[in-house]
Amino acid sequence: MKSVIIIFVSLLAFMSCTKKPQPETSYRVESIPLPDGLSGETGAIAFLPDGQLVACFLRGEVMIYNPGTRAWRLFASGLHEPLGVLPVNESEMIVMQRPELTRIVDTDNDGLADLYETMTDDFGMTGNYHEWNYGPIKDEQGNLFISFNTASEWGSMMKEVRGKLDTTLVPSKPMQKFSAVPYRGWLMKLQADGKLIPYASGFRSPNGLGFDLHGNLFVVDNQGDWVGTSAMFHVHQNKFYGHPASLLWQDGWNRGDPSKLPIEELNQMRTKASVLFPHGIMSTSPGQPVVDDTSHKFGPYAGQFFVGEMNQERIMRVMLEEVDGALQGACIPFIDGNGLRKGNNRLAFAPDGSLWVGQVQHGFVGDKGIQRIEFTGRMPMDIYSMNITQNGFDLTFTQPVDLEMALDTGNYSFQHYYYEYHLKYGSDQYDVQKIPVSDVKISSDHKTVSLILSSLKPGYIYELNLINIKSSTGEELSNKMICYTVNNLKK
Repeated sequence: MKSVIIIFVSLLAFMSCTKKPQPETSYRVESIPLPDGLSGETGAIAFLPDGQLVACFLRGEVMIYNPGTRAWRLFASGLHEPLGVLPVNESEMIVMQRPELTRIVDTDNDGLADLYETMTDDFGMTGNYHEWNYGPIKDEQGNLFISFNTASEWGSMMKEVRGKLDTTLVPSKPMQKFSAVPYRGWLMKLQADGKLIPYASGFRSPNGLGFDLHGNLFVVDNQGDWVGTSAMFHVHQNKFYGHPASLLWQDGWNRGDPSKLPIEELNQMRTKASVLFPHGIMSTSPGQPVVDDTSHKFGPYAGQFFVGEMNQERIMRVMLEEVDGALQGACIPFIDGNGLRKGNNRLAFAPDGSLWVGQVQHGFVGDKGIQRIEFTGRMPMDIYSMNITQNGFDLTFTQPVDLEMALDTGNYSFQHYYYEYHLKYGSDQYDVQKIPVSDVKISSDHKTVSLILSSLKPGYIYELNLINIKSSTGEELSNKMICYTVNNLKK
């Protein structure tokens, strides 16, 4: 009998040792080593079809990294603050740098670019430090989209500028960002014939462009003057998105300083953001939006956007829905910390489904380097989506919820507020009010919780904090705060 017990214990020990260890988290963050002497100020990242990473650094290098061999090689150098890259193939890249959109080609196949060709420089420059440029991204018709920052009132203009100069709105009181040359504050379309077309106006710092899976174009803008809190816009041609400086370059503009127009008139002119990122709560300086097109290689969030945050160790997730003909939706933290650094400005999905993050500091709060986020295969316990209903919101979770906890209305803490549209830098929260949950209903699969609110109004952010919600197996929520931007009500 004693021998049997010994054999049984030994067998258990063997099974314990050989059992495959389960990952502790759903997502693993890995730092990518950079070559000695290379600045980690990452301006752009993108992937070649074969899985190699293309990375631009603000000192001017374009590098290619092979994840298999972990080897870096130089492709091009001498660029001026490149903040966007679109690889055509291993021998050709399109790079958005400060003075121009450039086609860079290795014509003799020696691994180094030898042709630098201007695709367009049909936009103005004053030498102001804040005149950064972003993109390109390409639509299905082959058009390229790029965007231009406004200039900063805290920076100077050079004596010689490129492009027509209009000093109608230059540094003066009240202080605000300005557009002294075309087309600062605009998003532009570069057609296949090489013509650069003004596409949409009203941006302050449109730091990052992206398409969703349906070809809708989105831009992220940063909080400041005329931008009460950072935002993500669904962009349509010939629309105005709020910052008046760029209106100077609208065809036929003859109304003088656009910032002097009545607030009510500007407010009627502008198209509101699809999603607002509450300042200091969700984000203070968001970067490039990138859609999960990995077919669930990155977990359960296929089709949703991910957006980096520069001032804290965070990446956010954005979920959208169409309500009364327009896209609106919610934002939620995706990763906070867990090895992630600050400065998360550029994102790109690799062919293997991992999410890569380019980090930058450049004199602001941030960090340097490149990190990789991998889905471990372990299903997270998180809010998958938040959808508006006629009298509240539906929350759908990635796992079934504990029924007793989920049915307790006290576990859902809602408040609503709005941000003012005005010249002042940023905005306080206005009309902050707690909104009680009057009833809770749960779907048969225990994944969707329908919350009935005492009131629901357009023009507000509805911030929800979940207090004590767990999965049916007792797993804690990954993220307990989510913010929905209500532009339209469900009819």
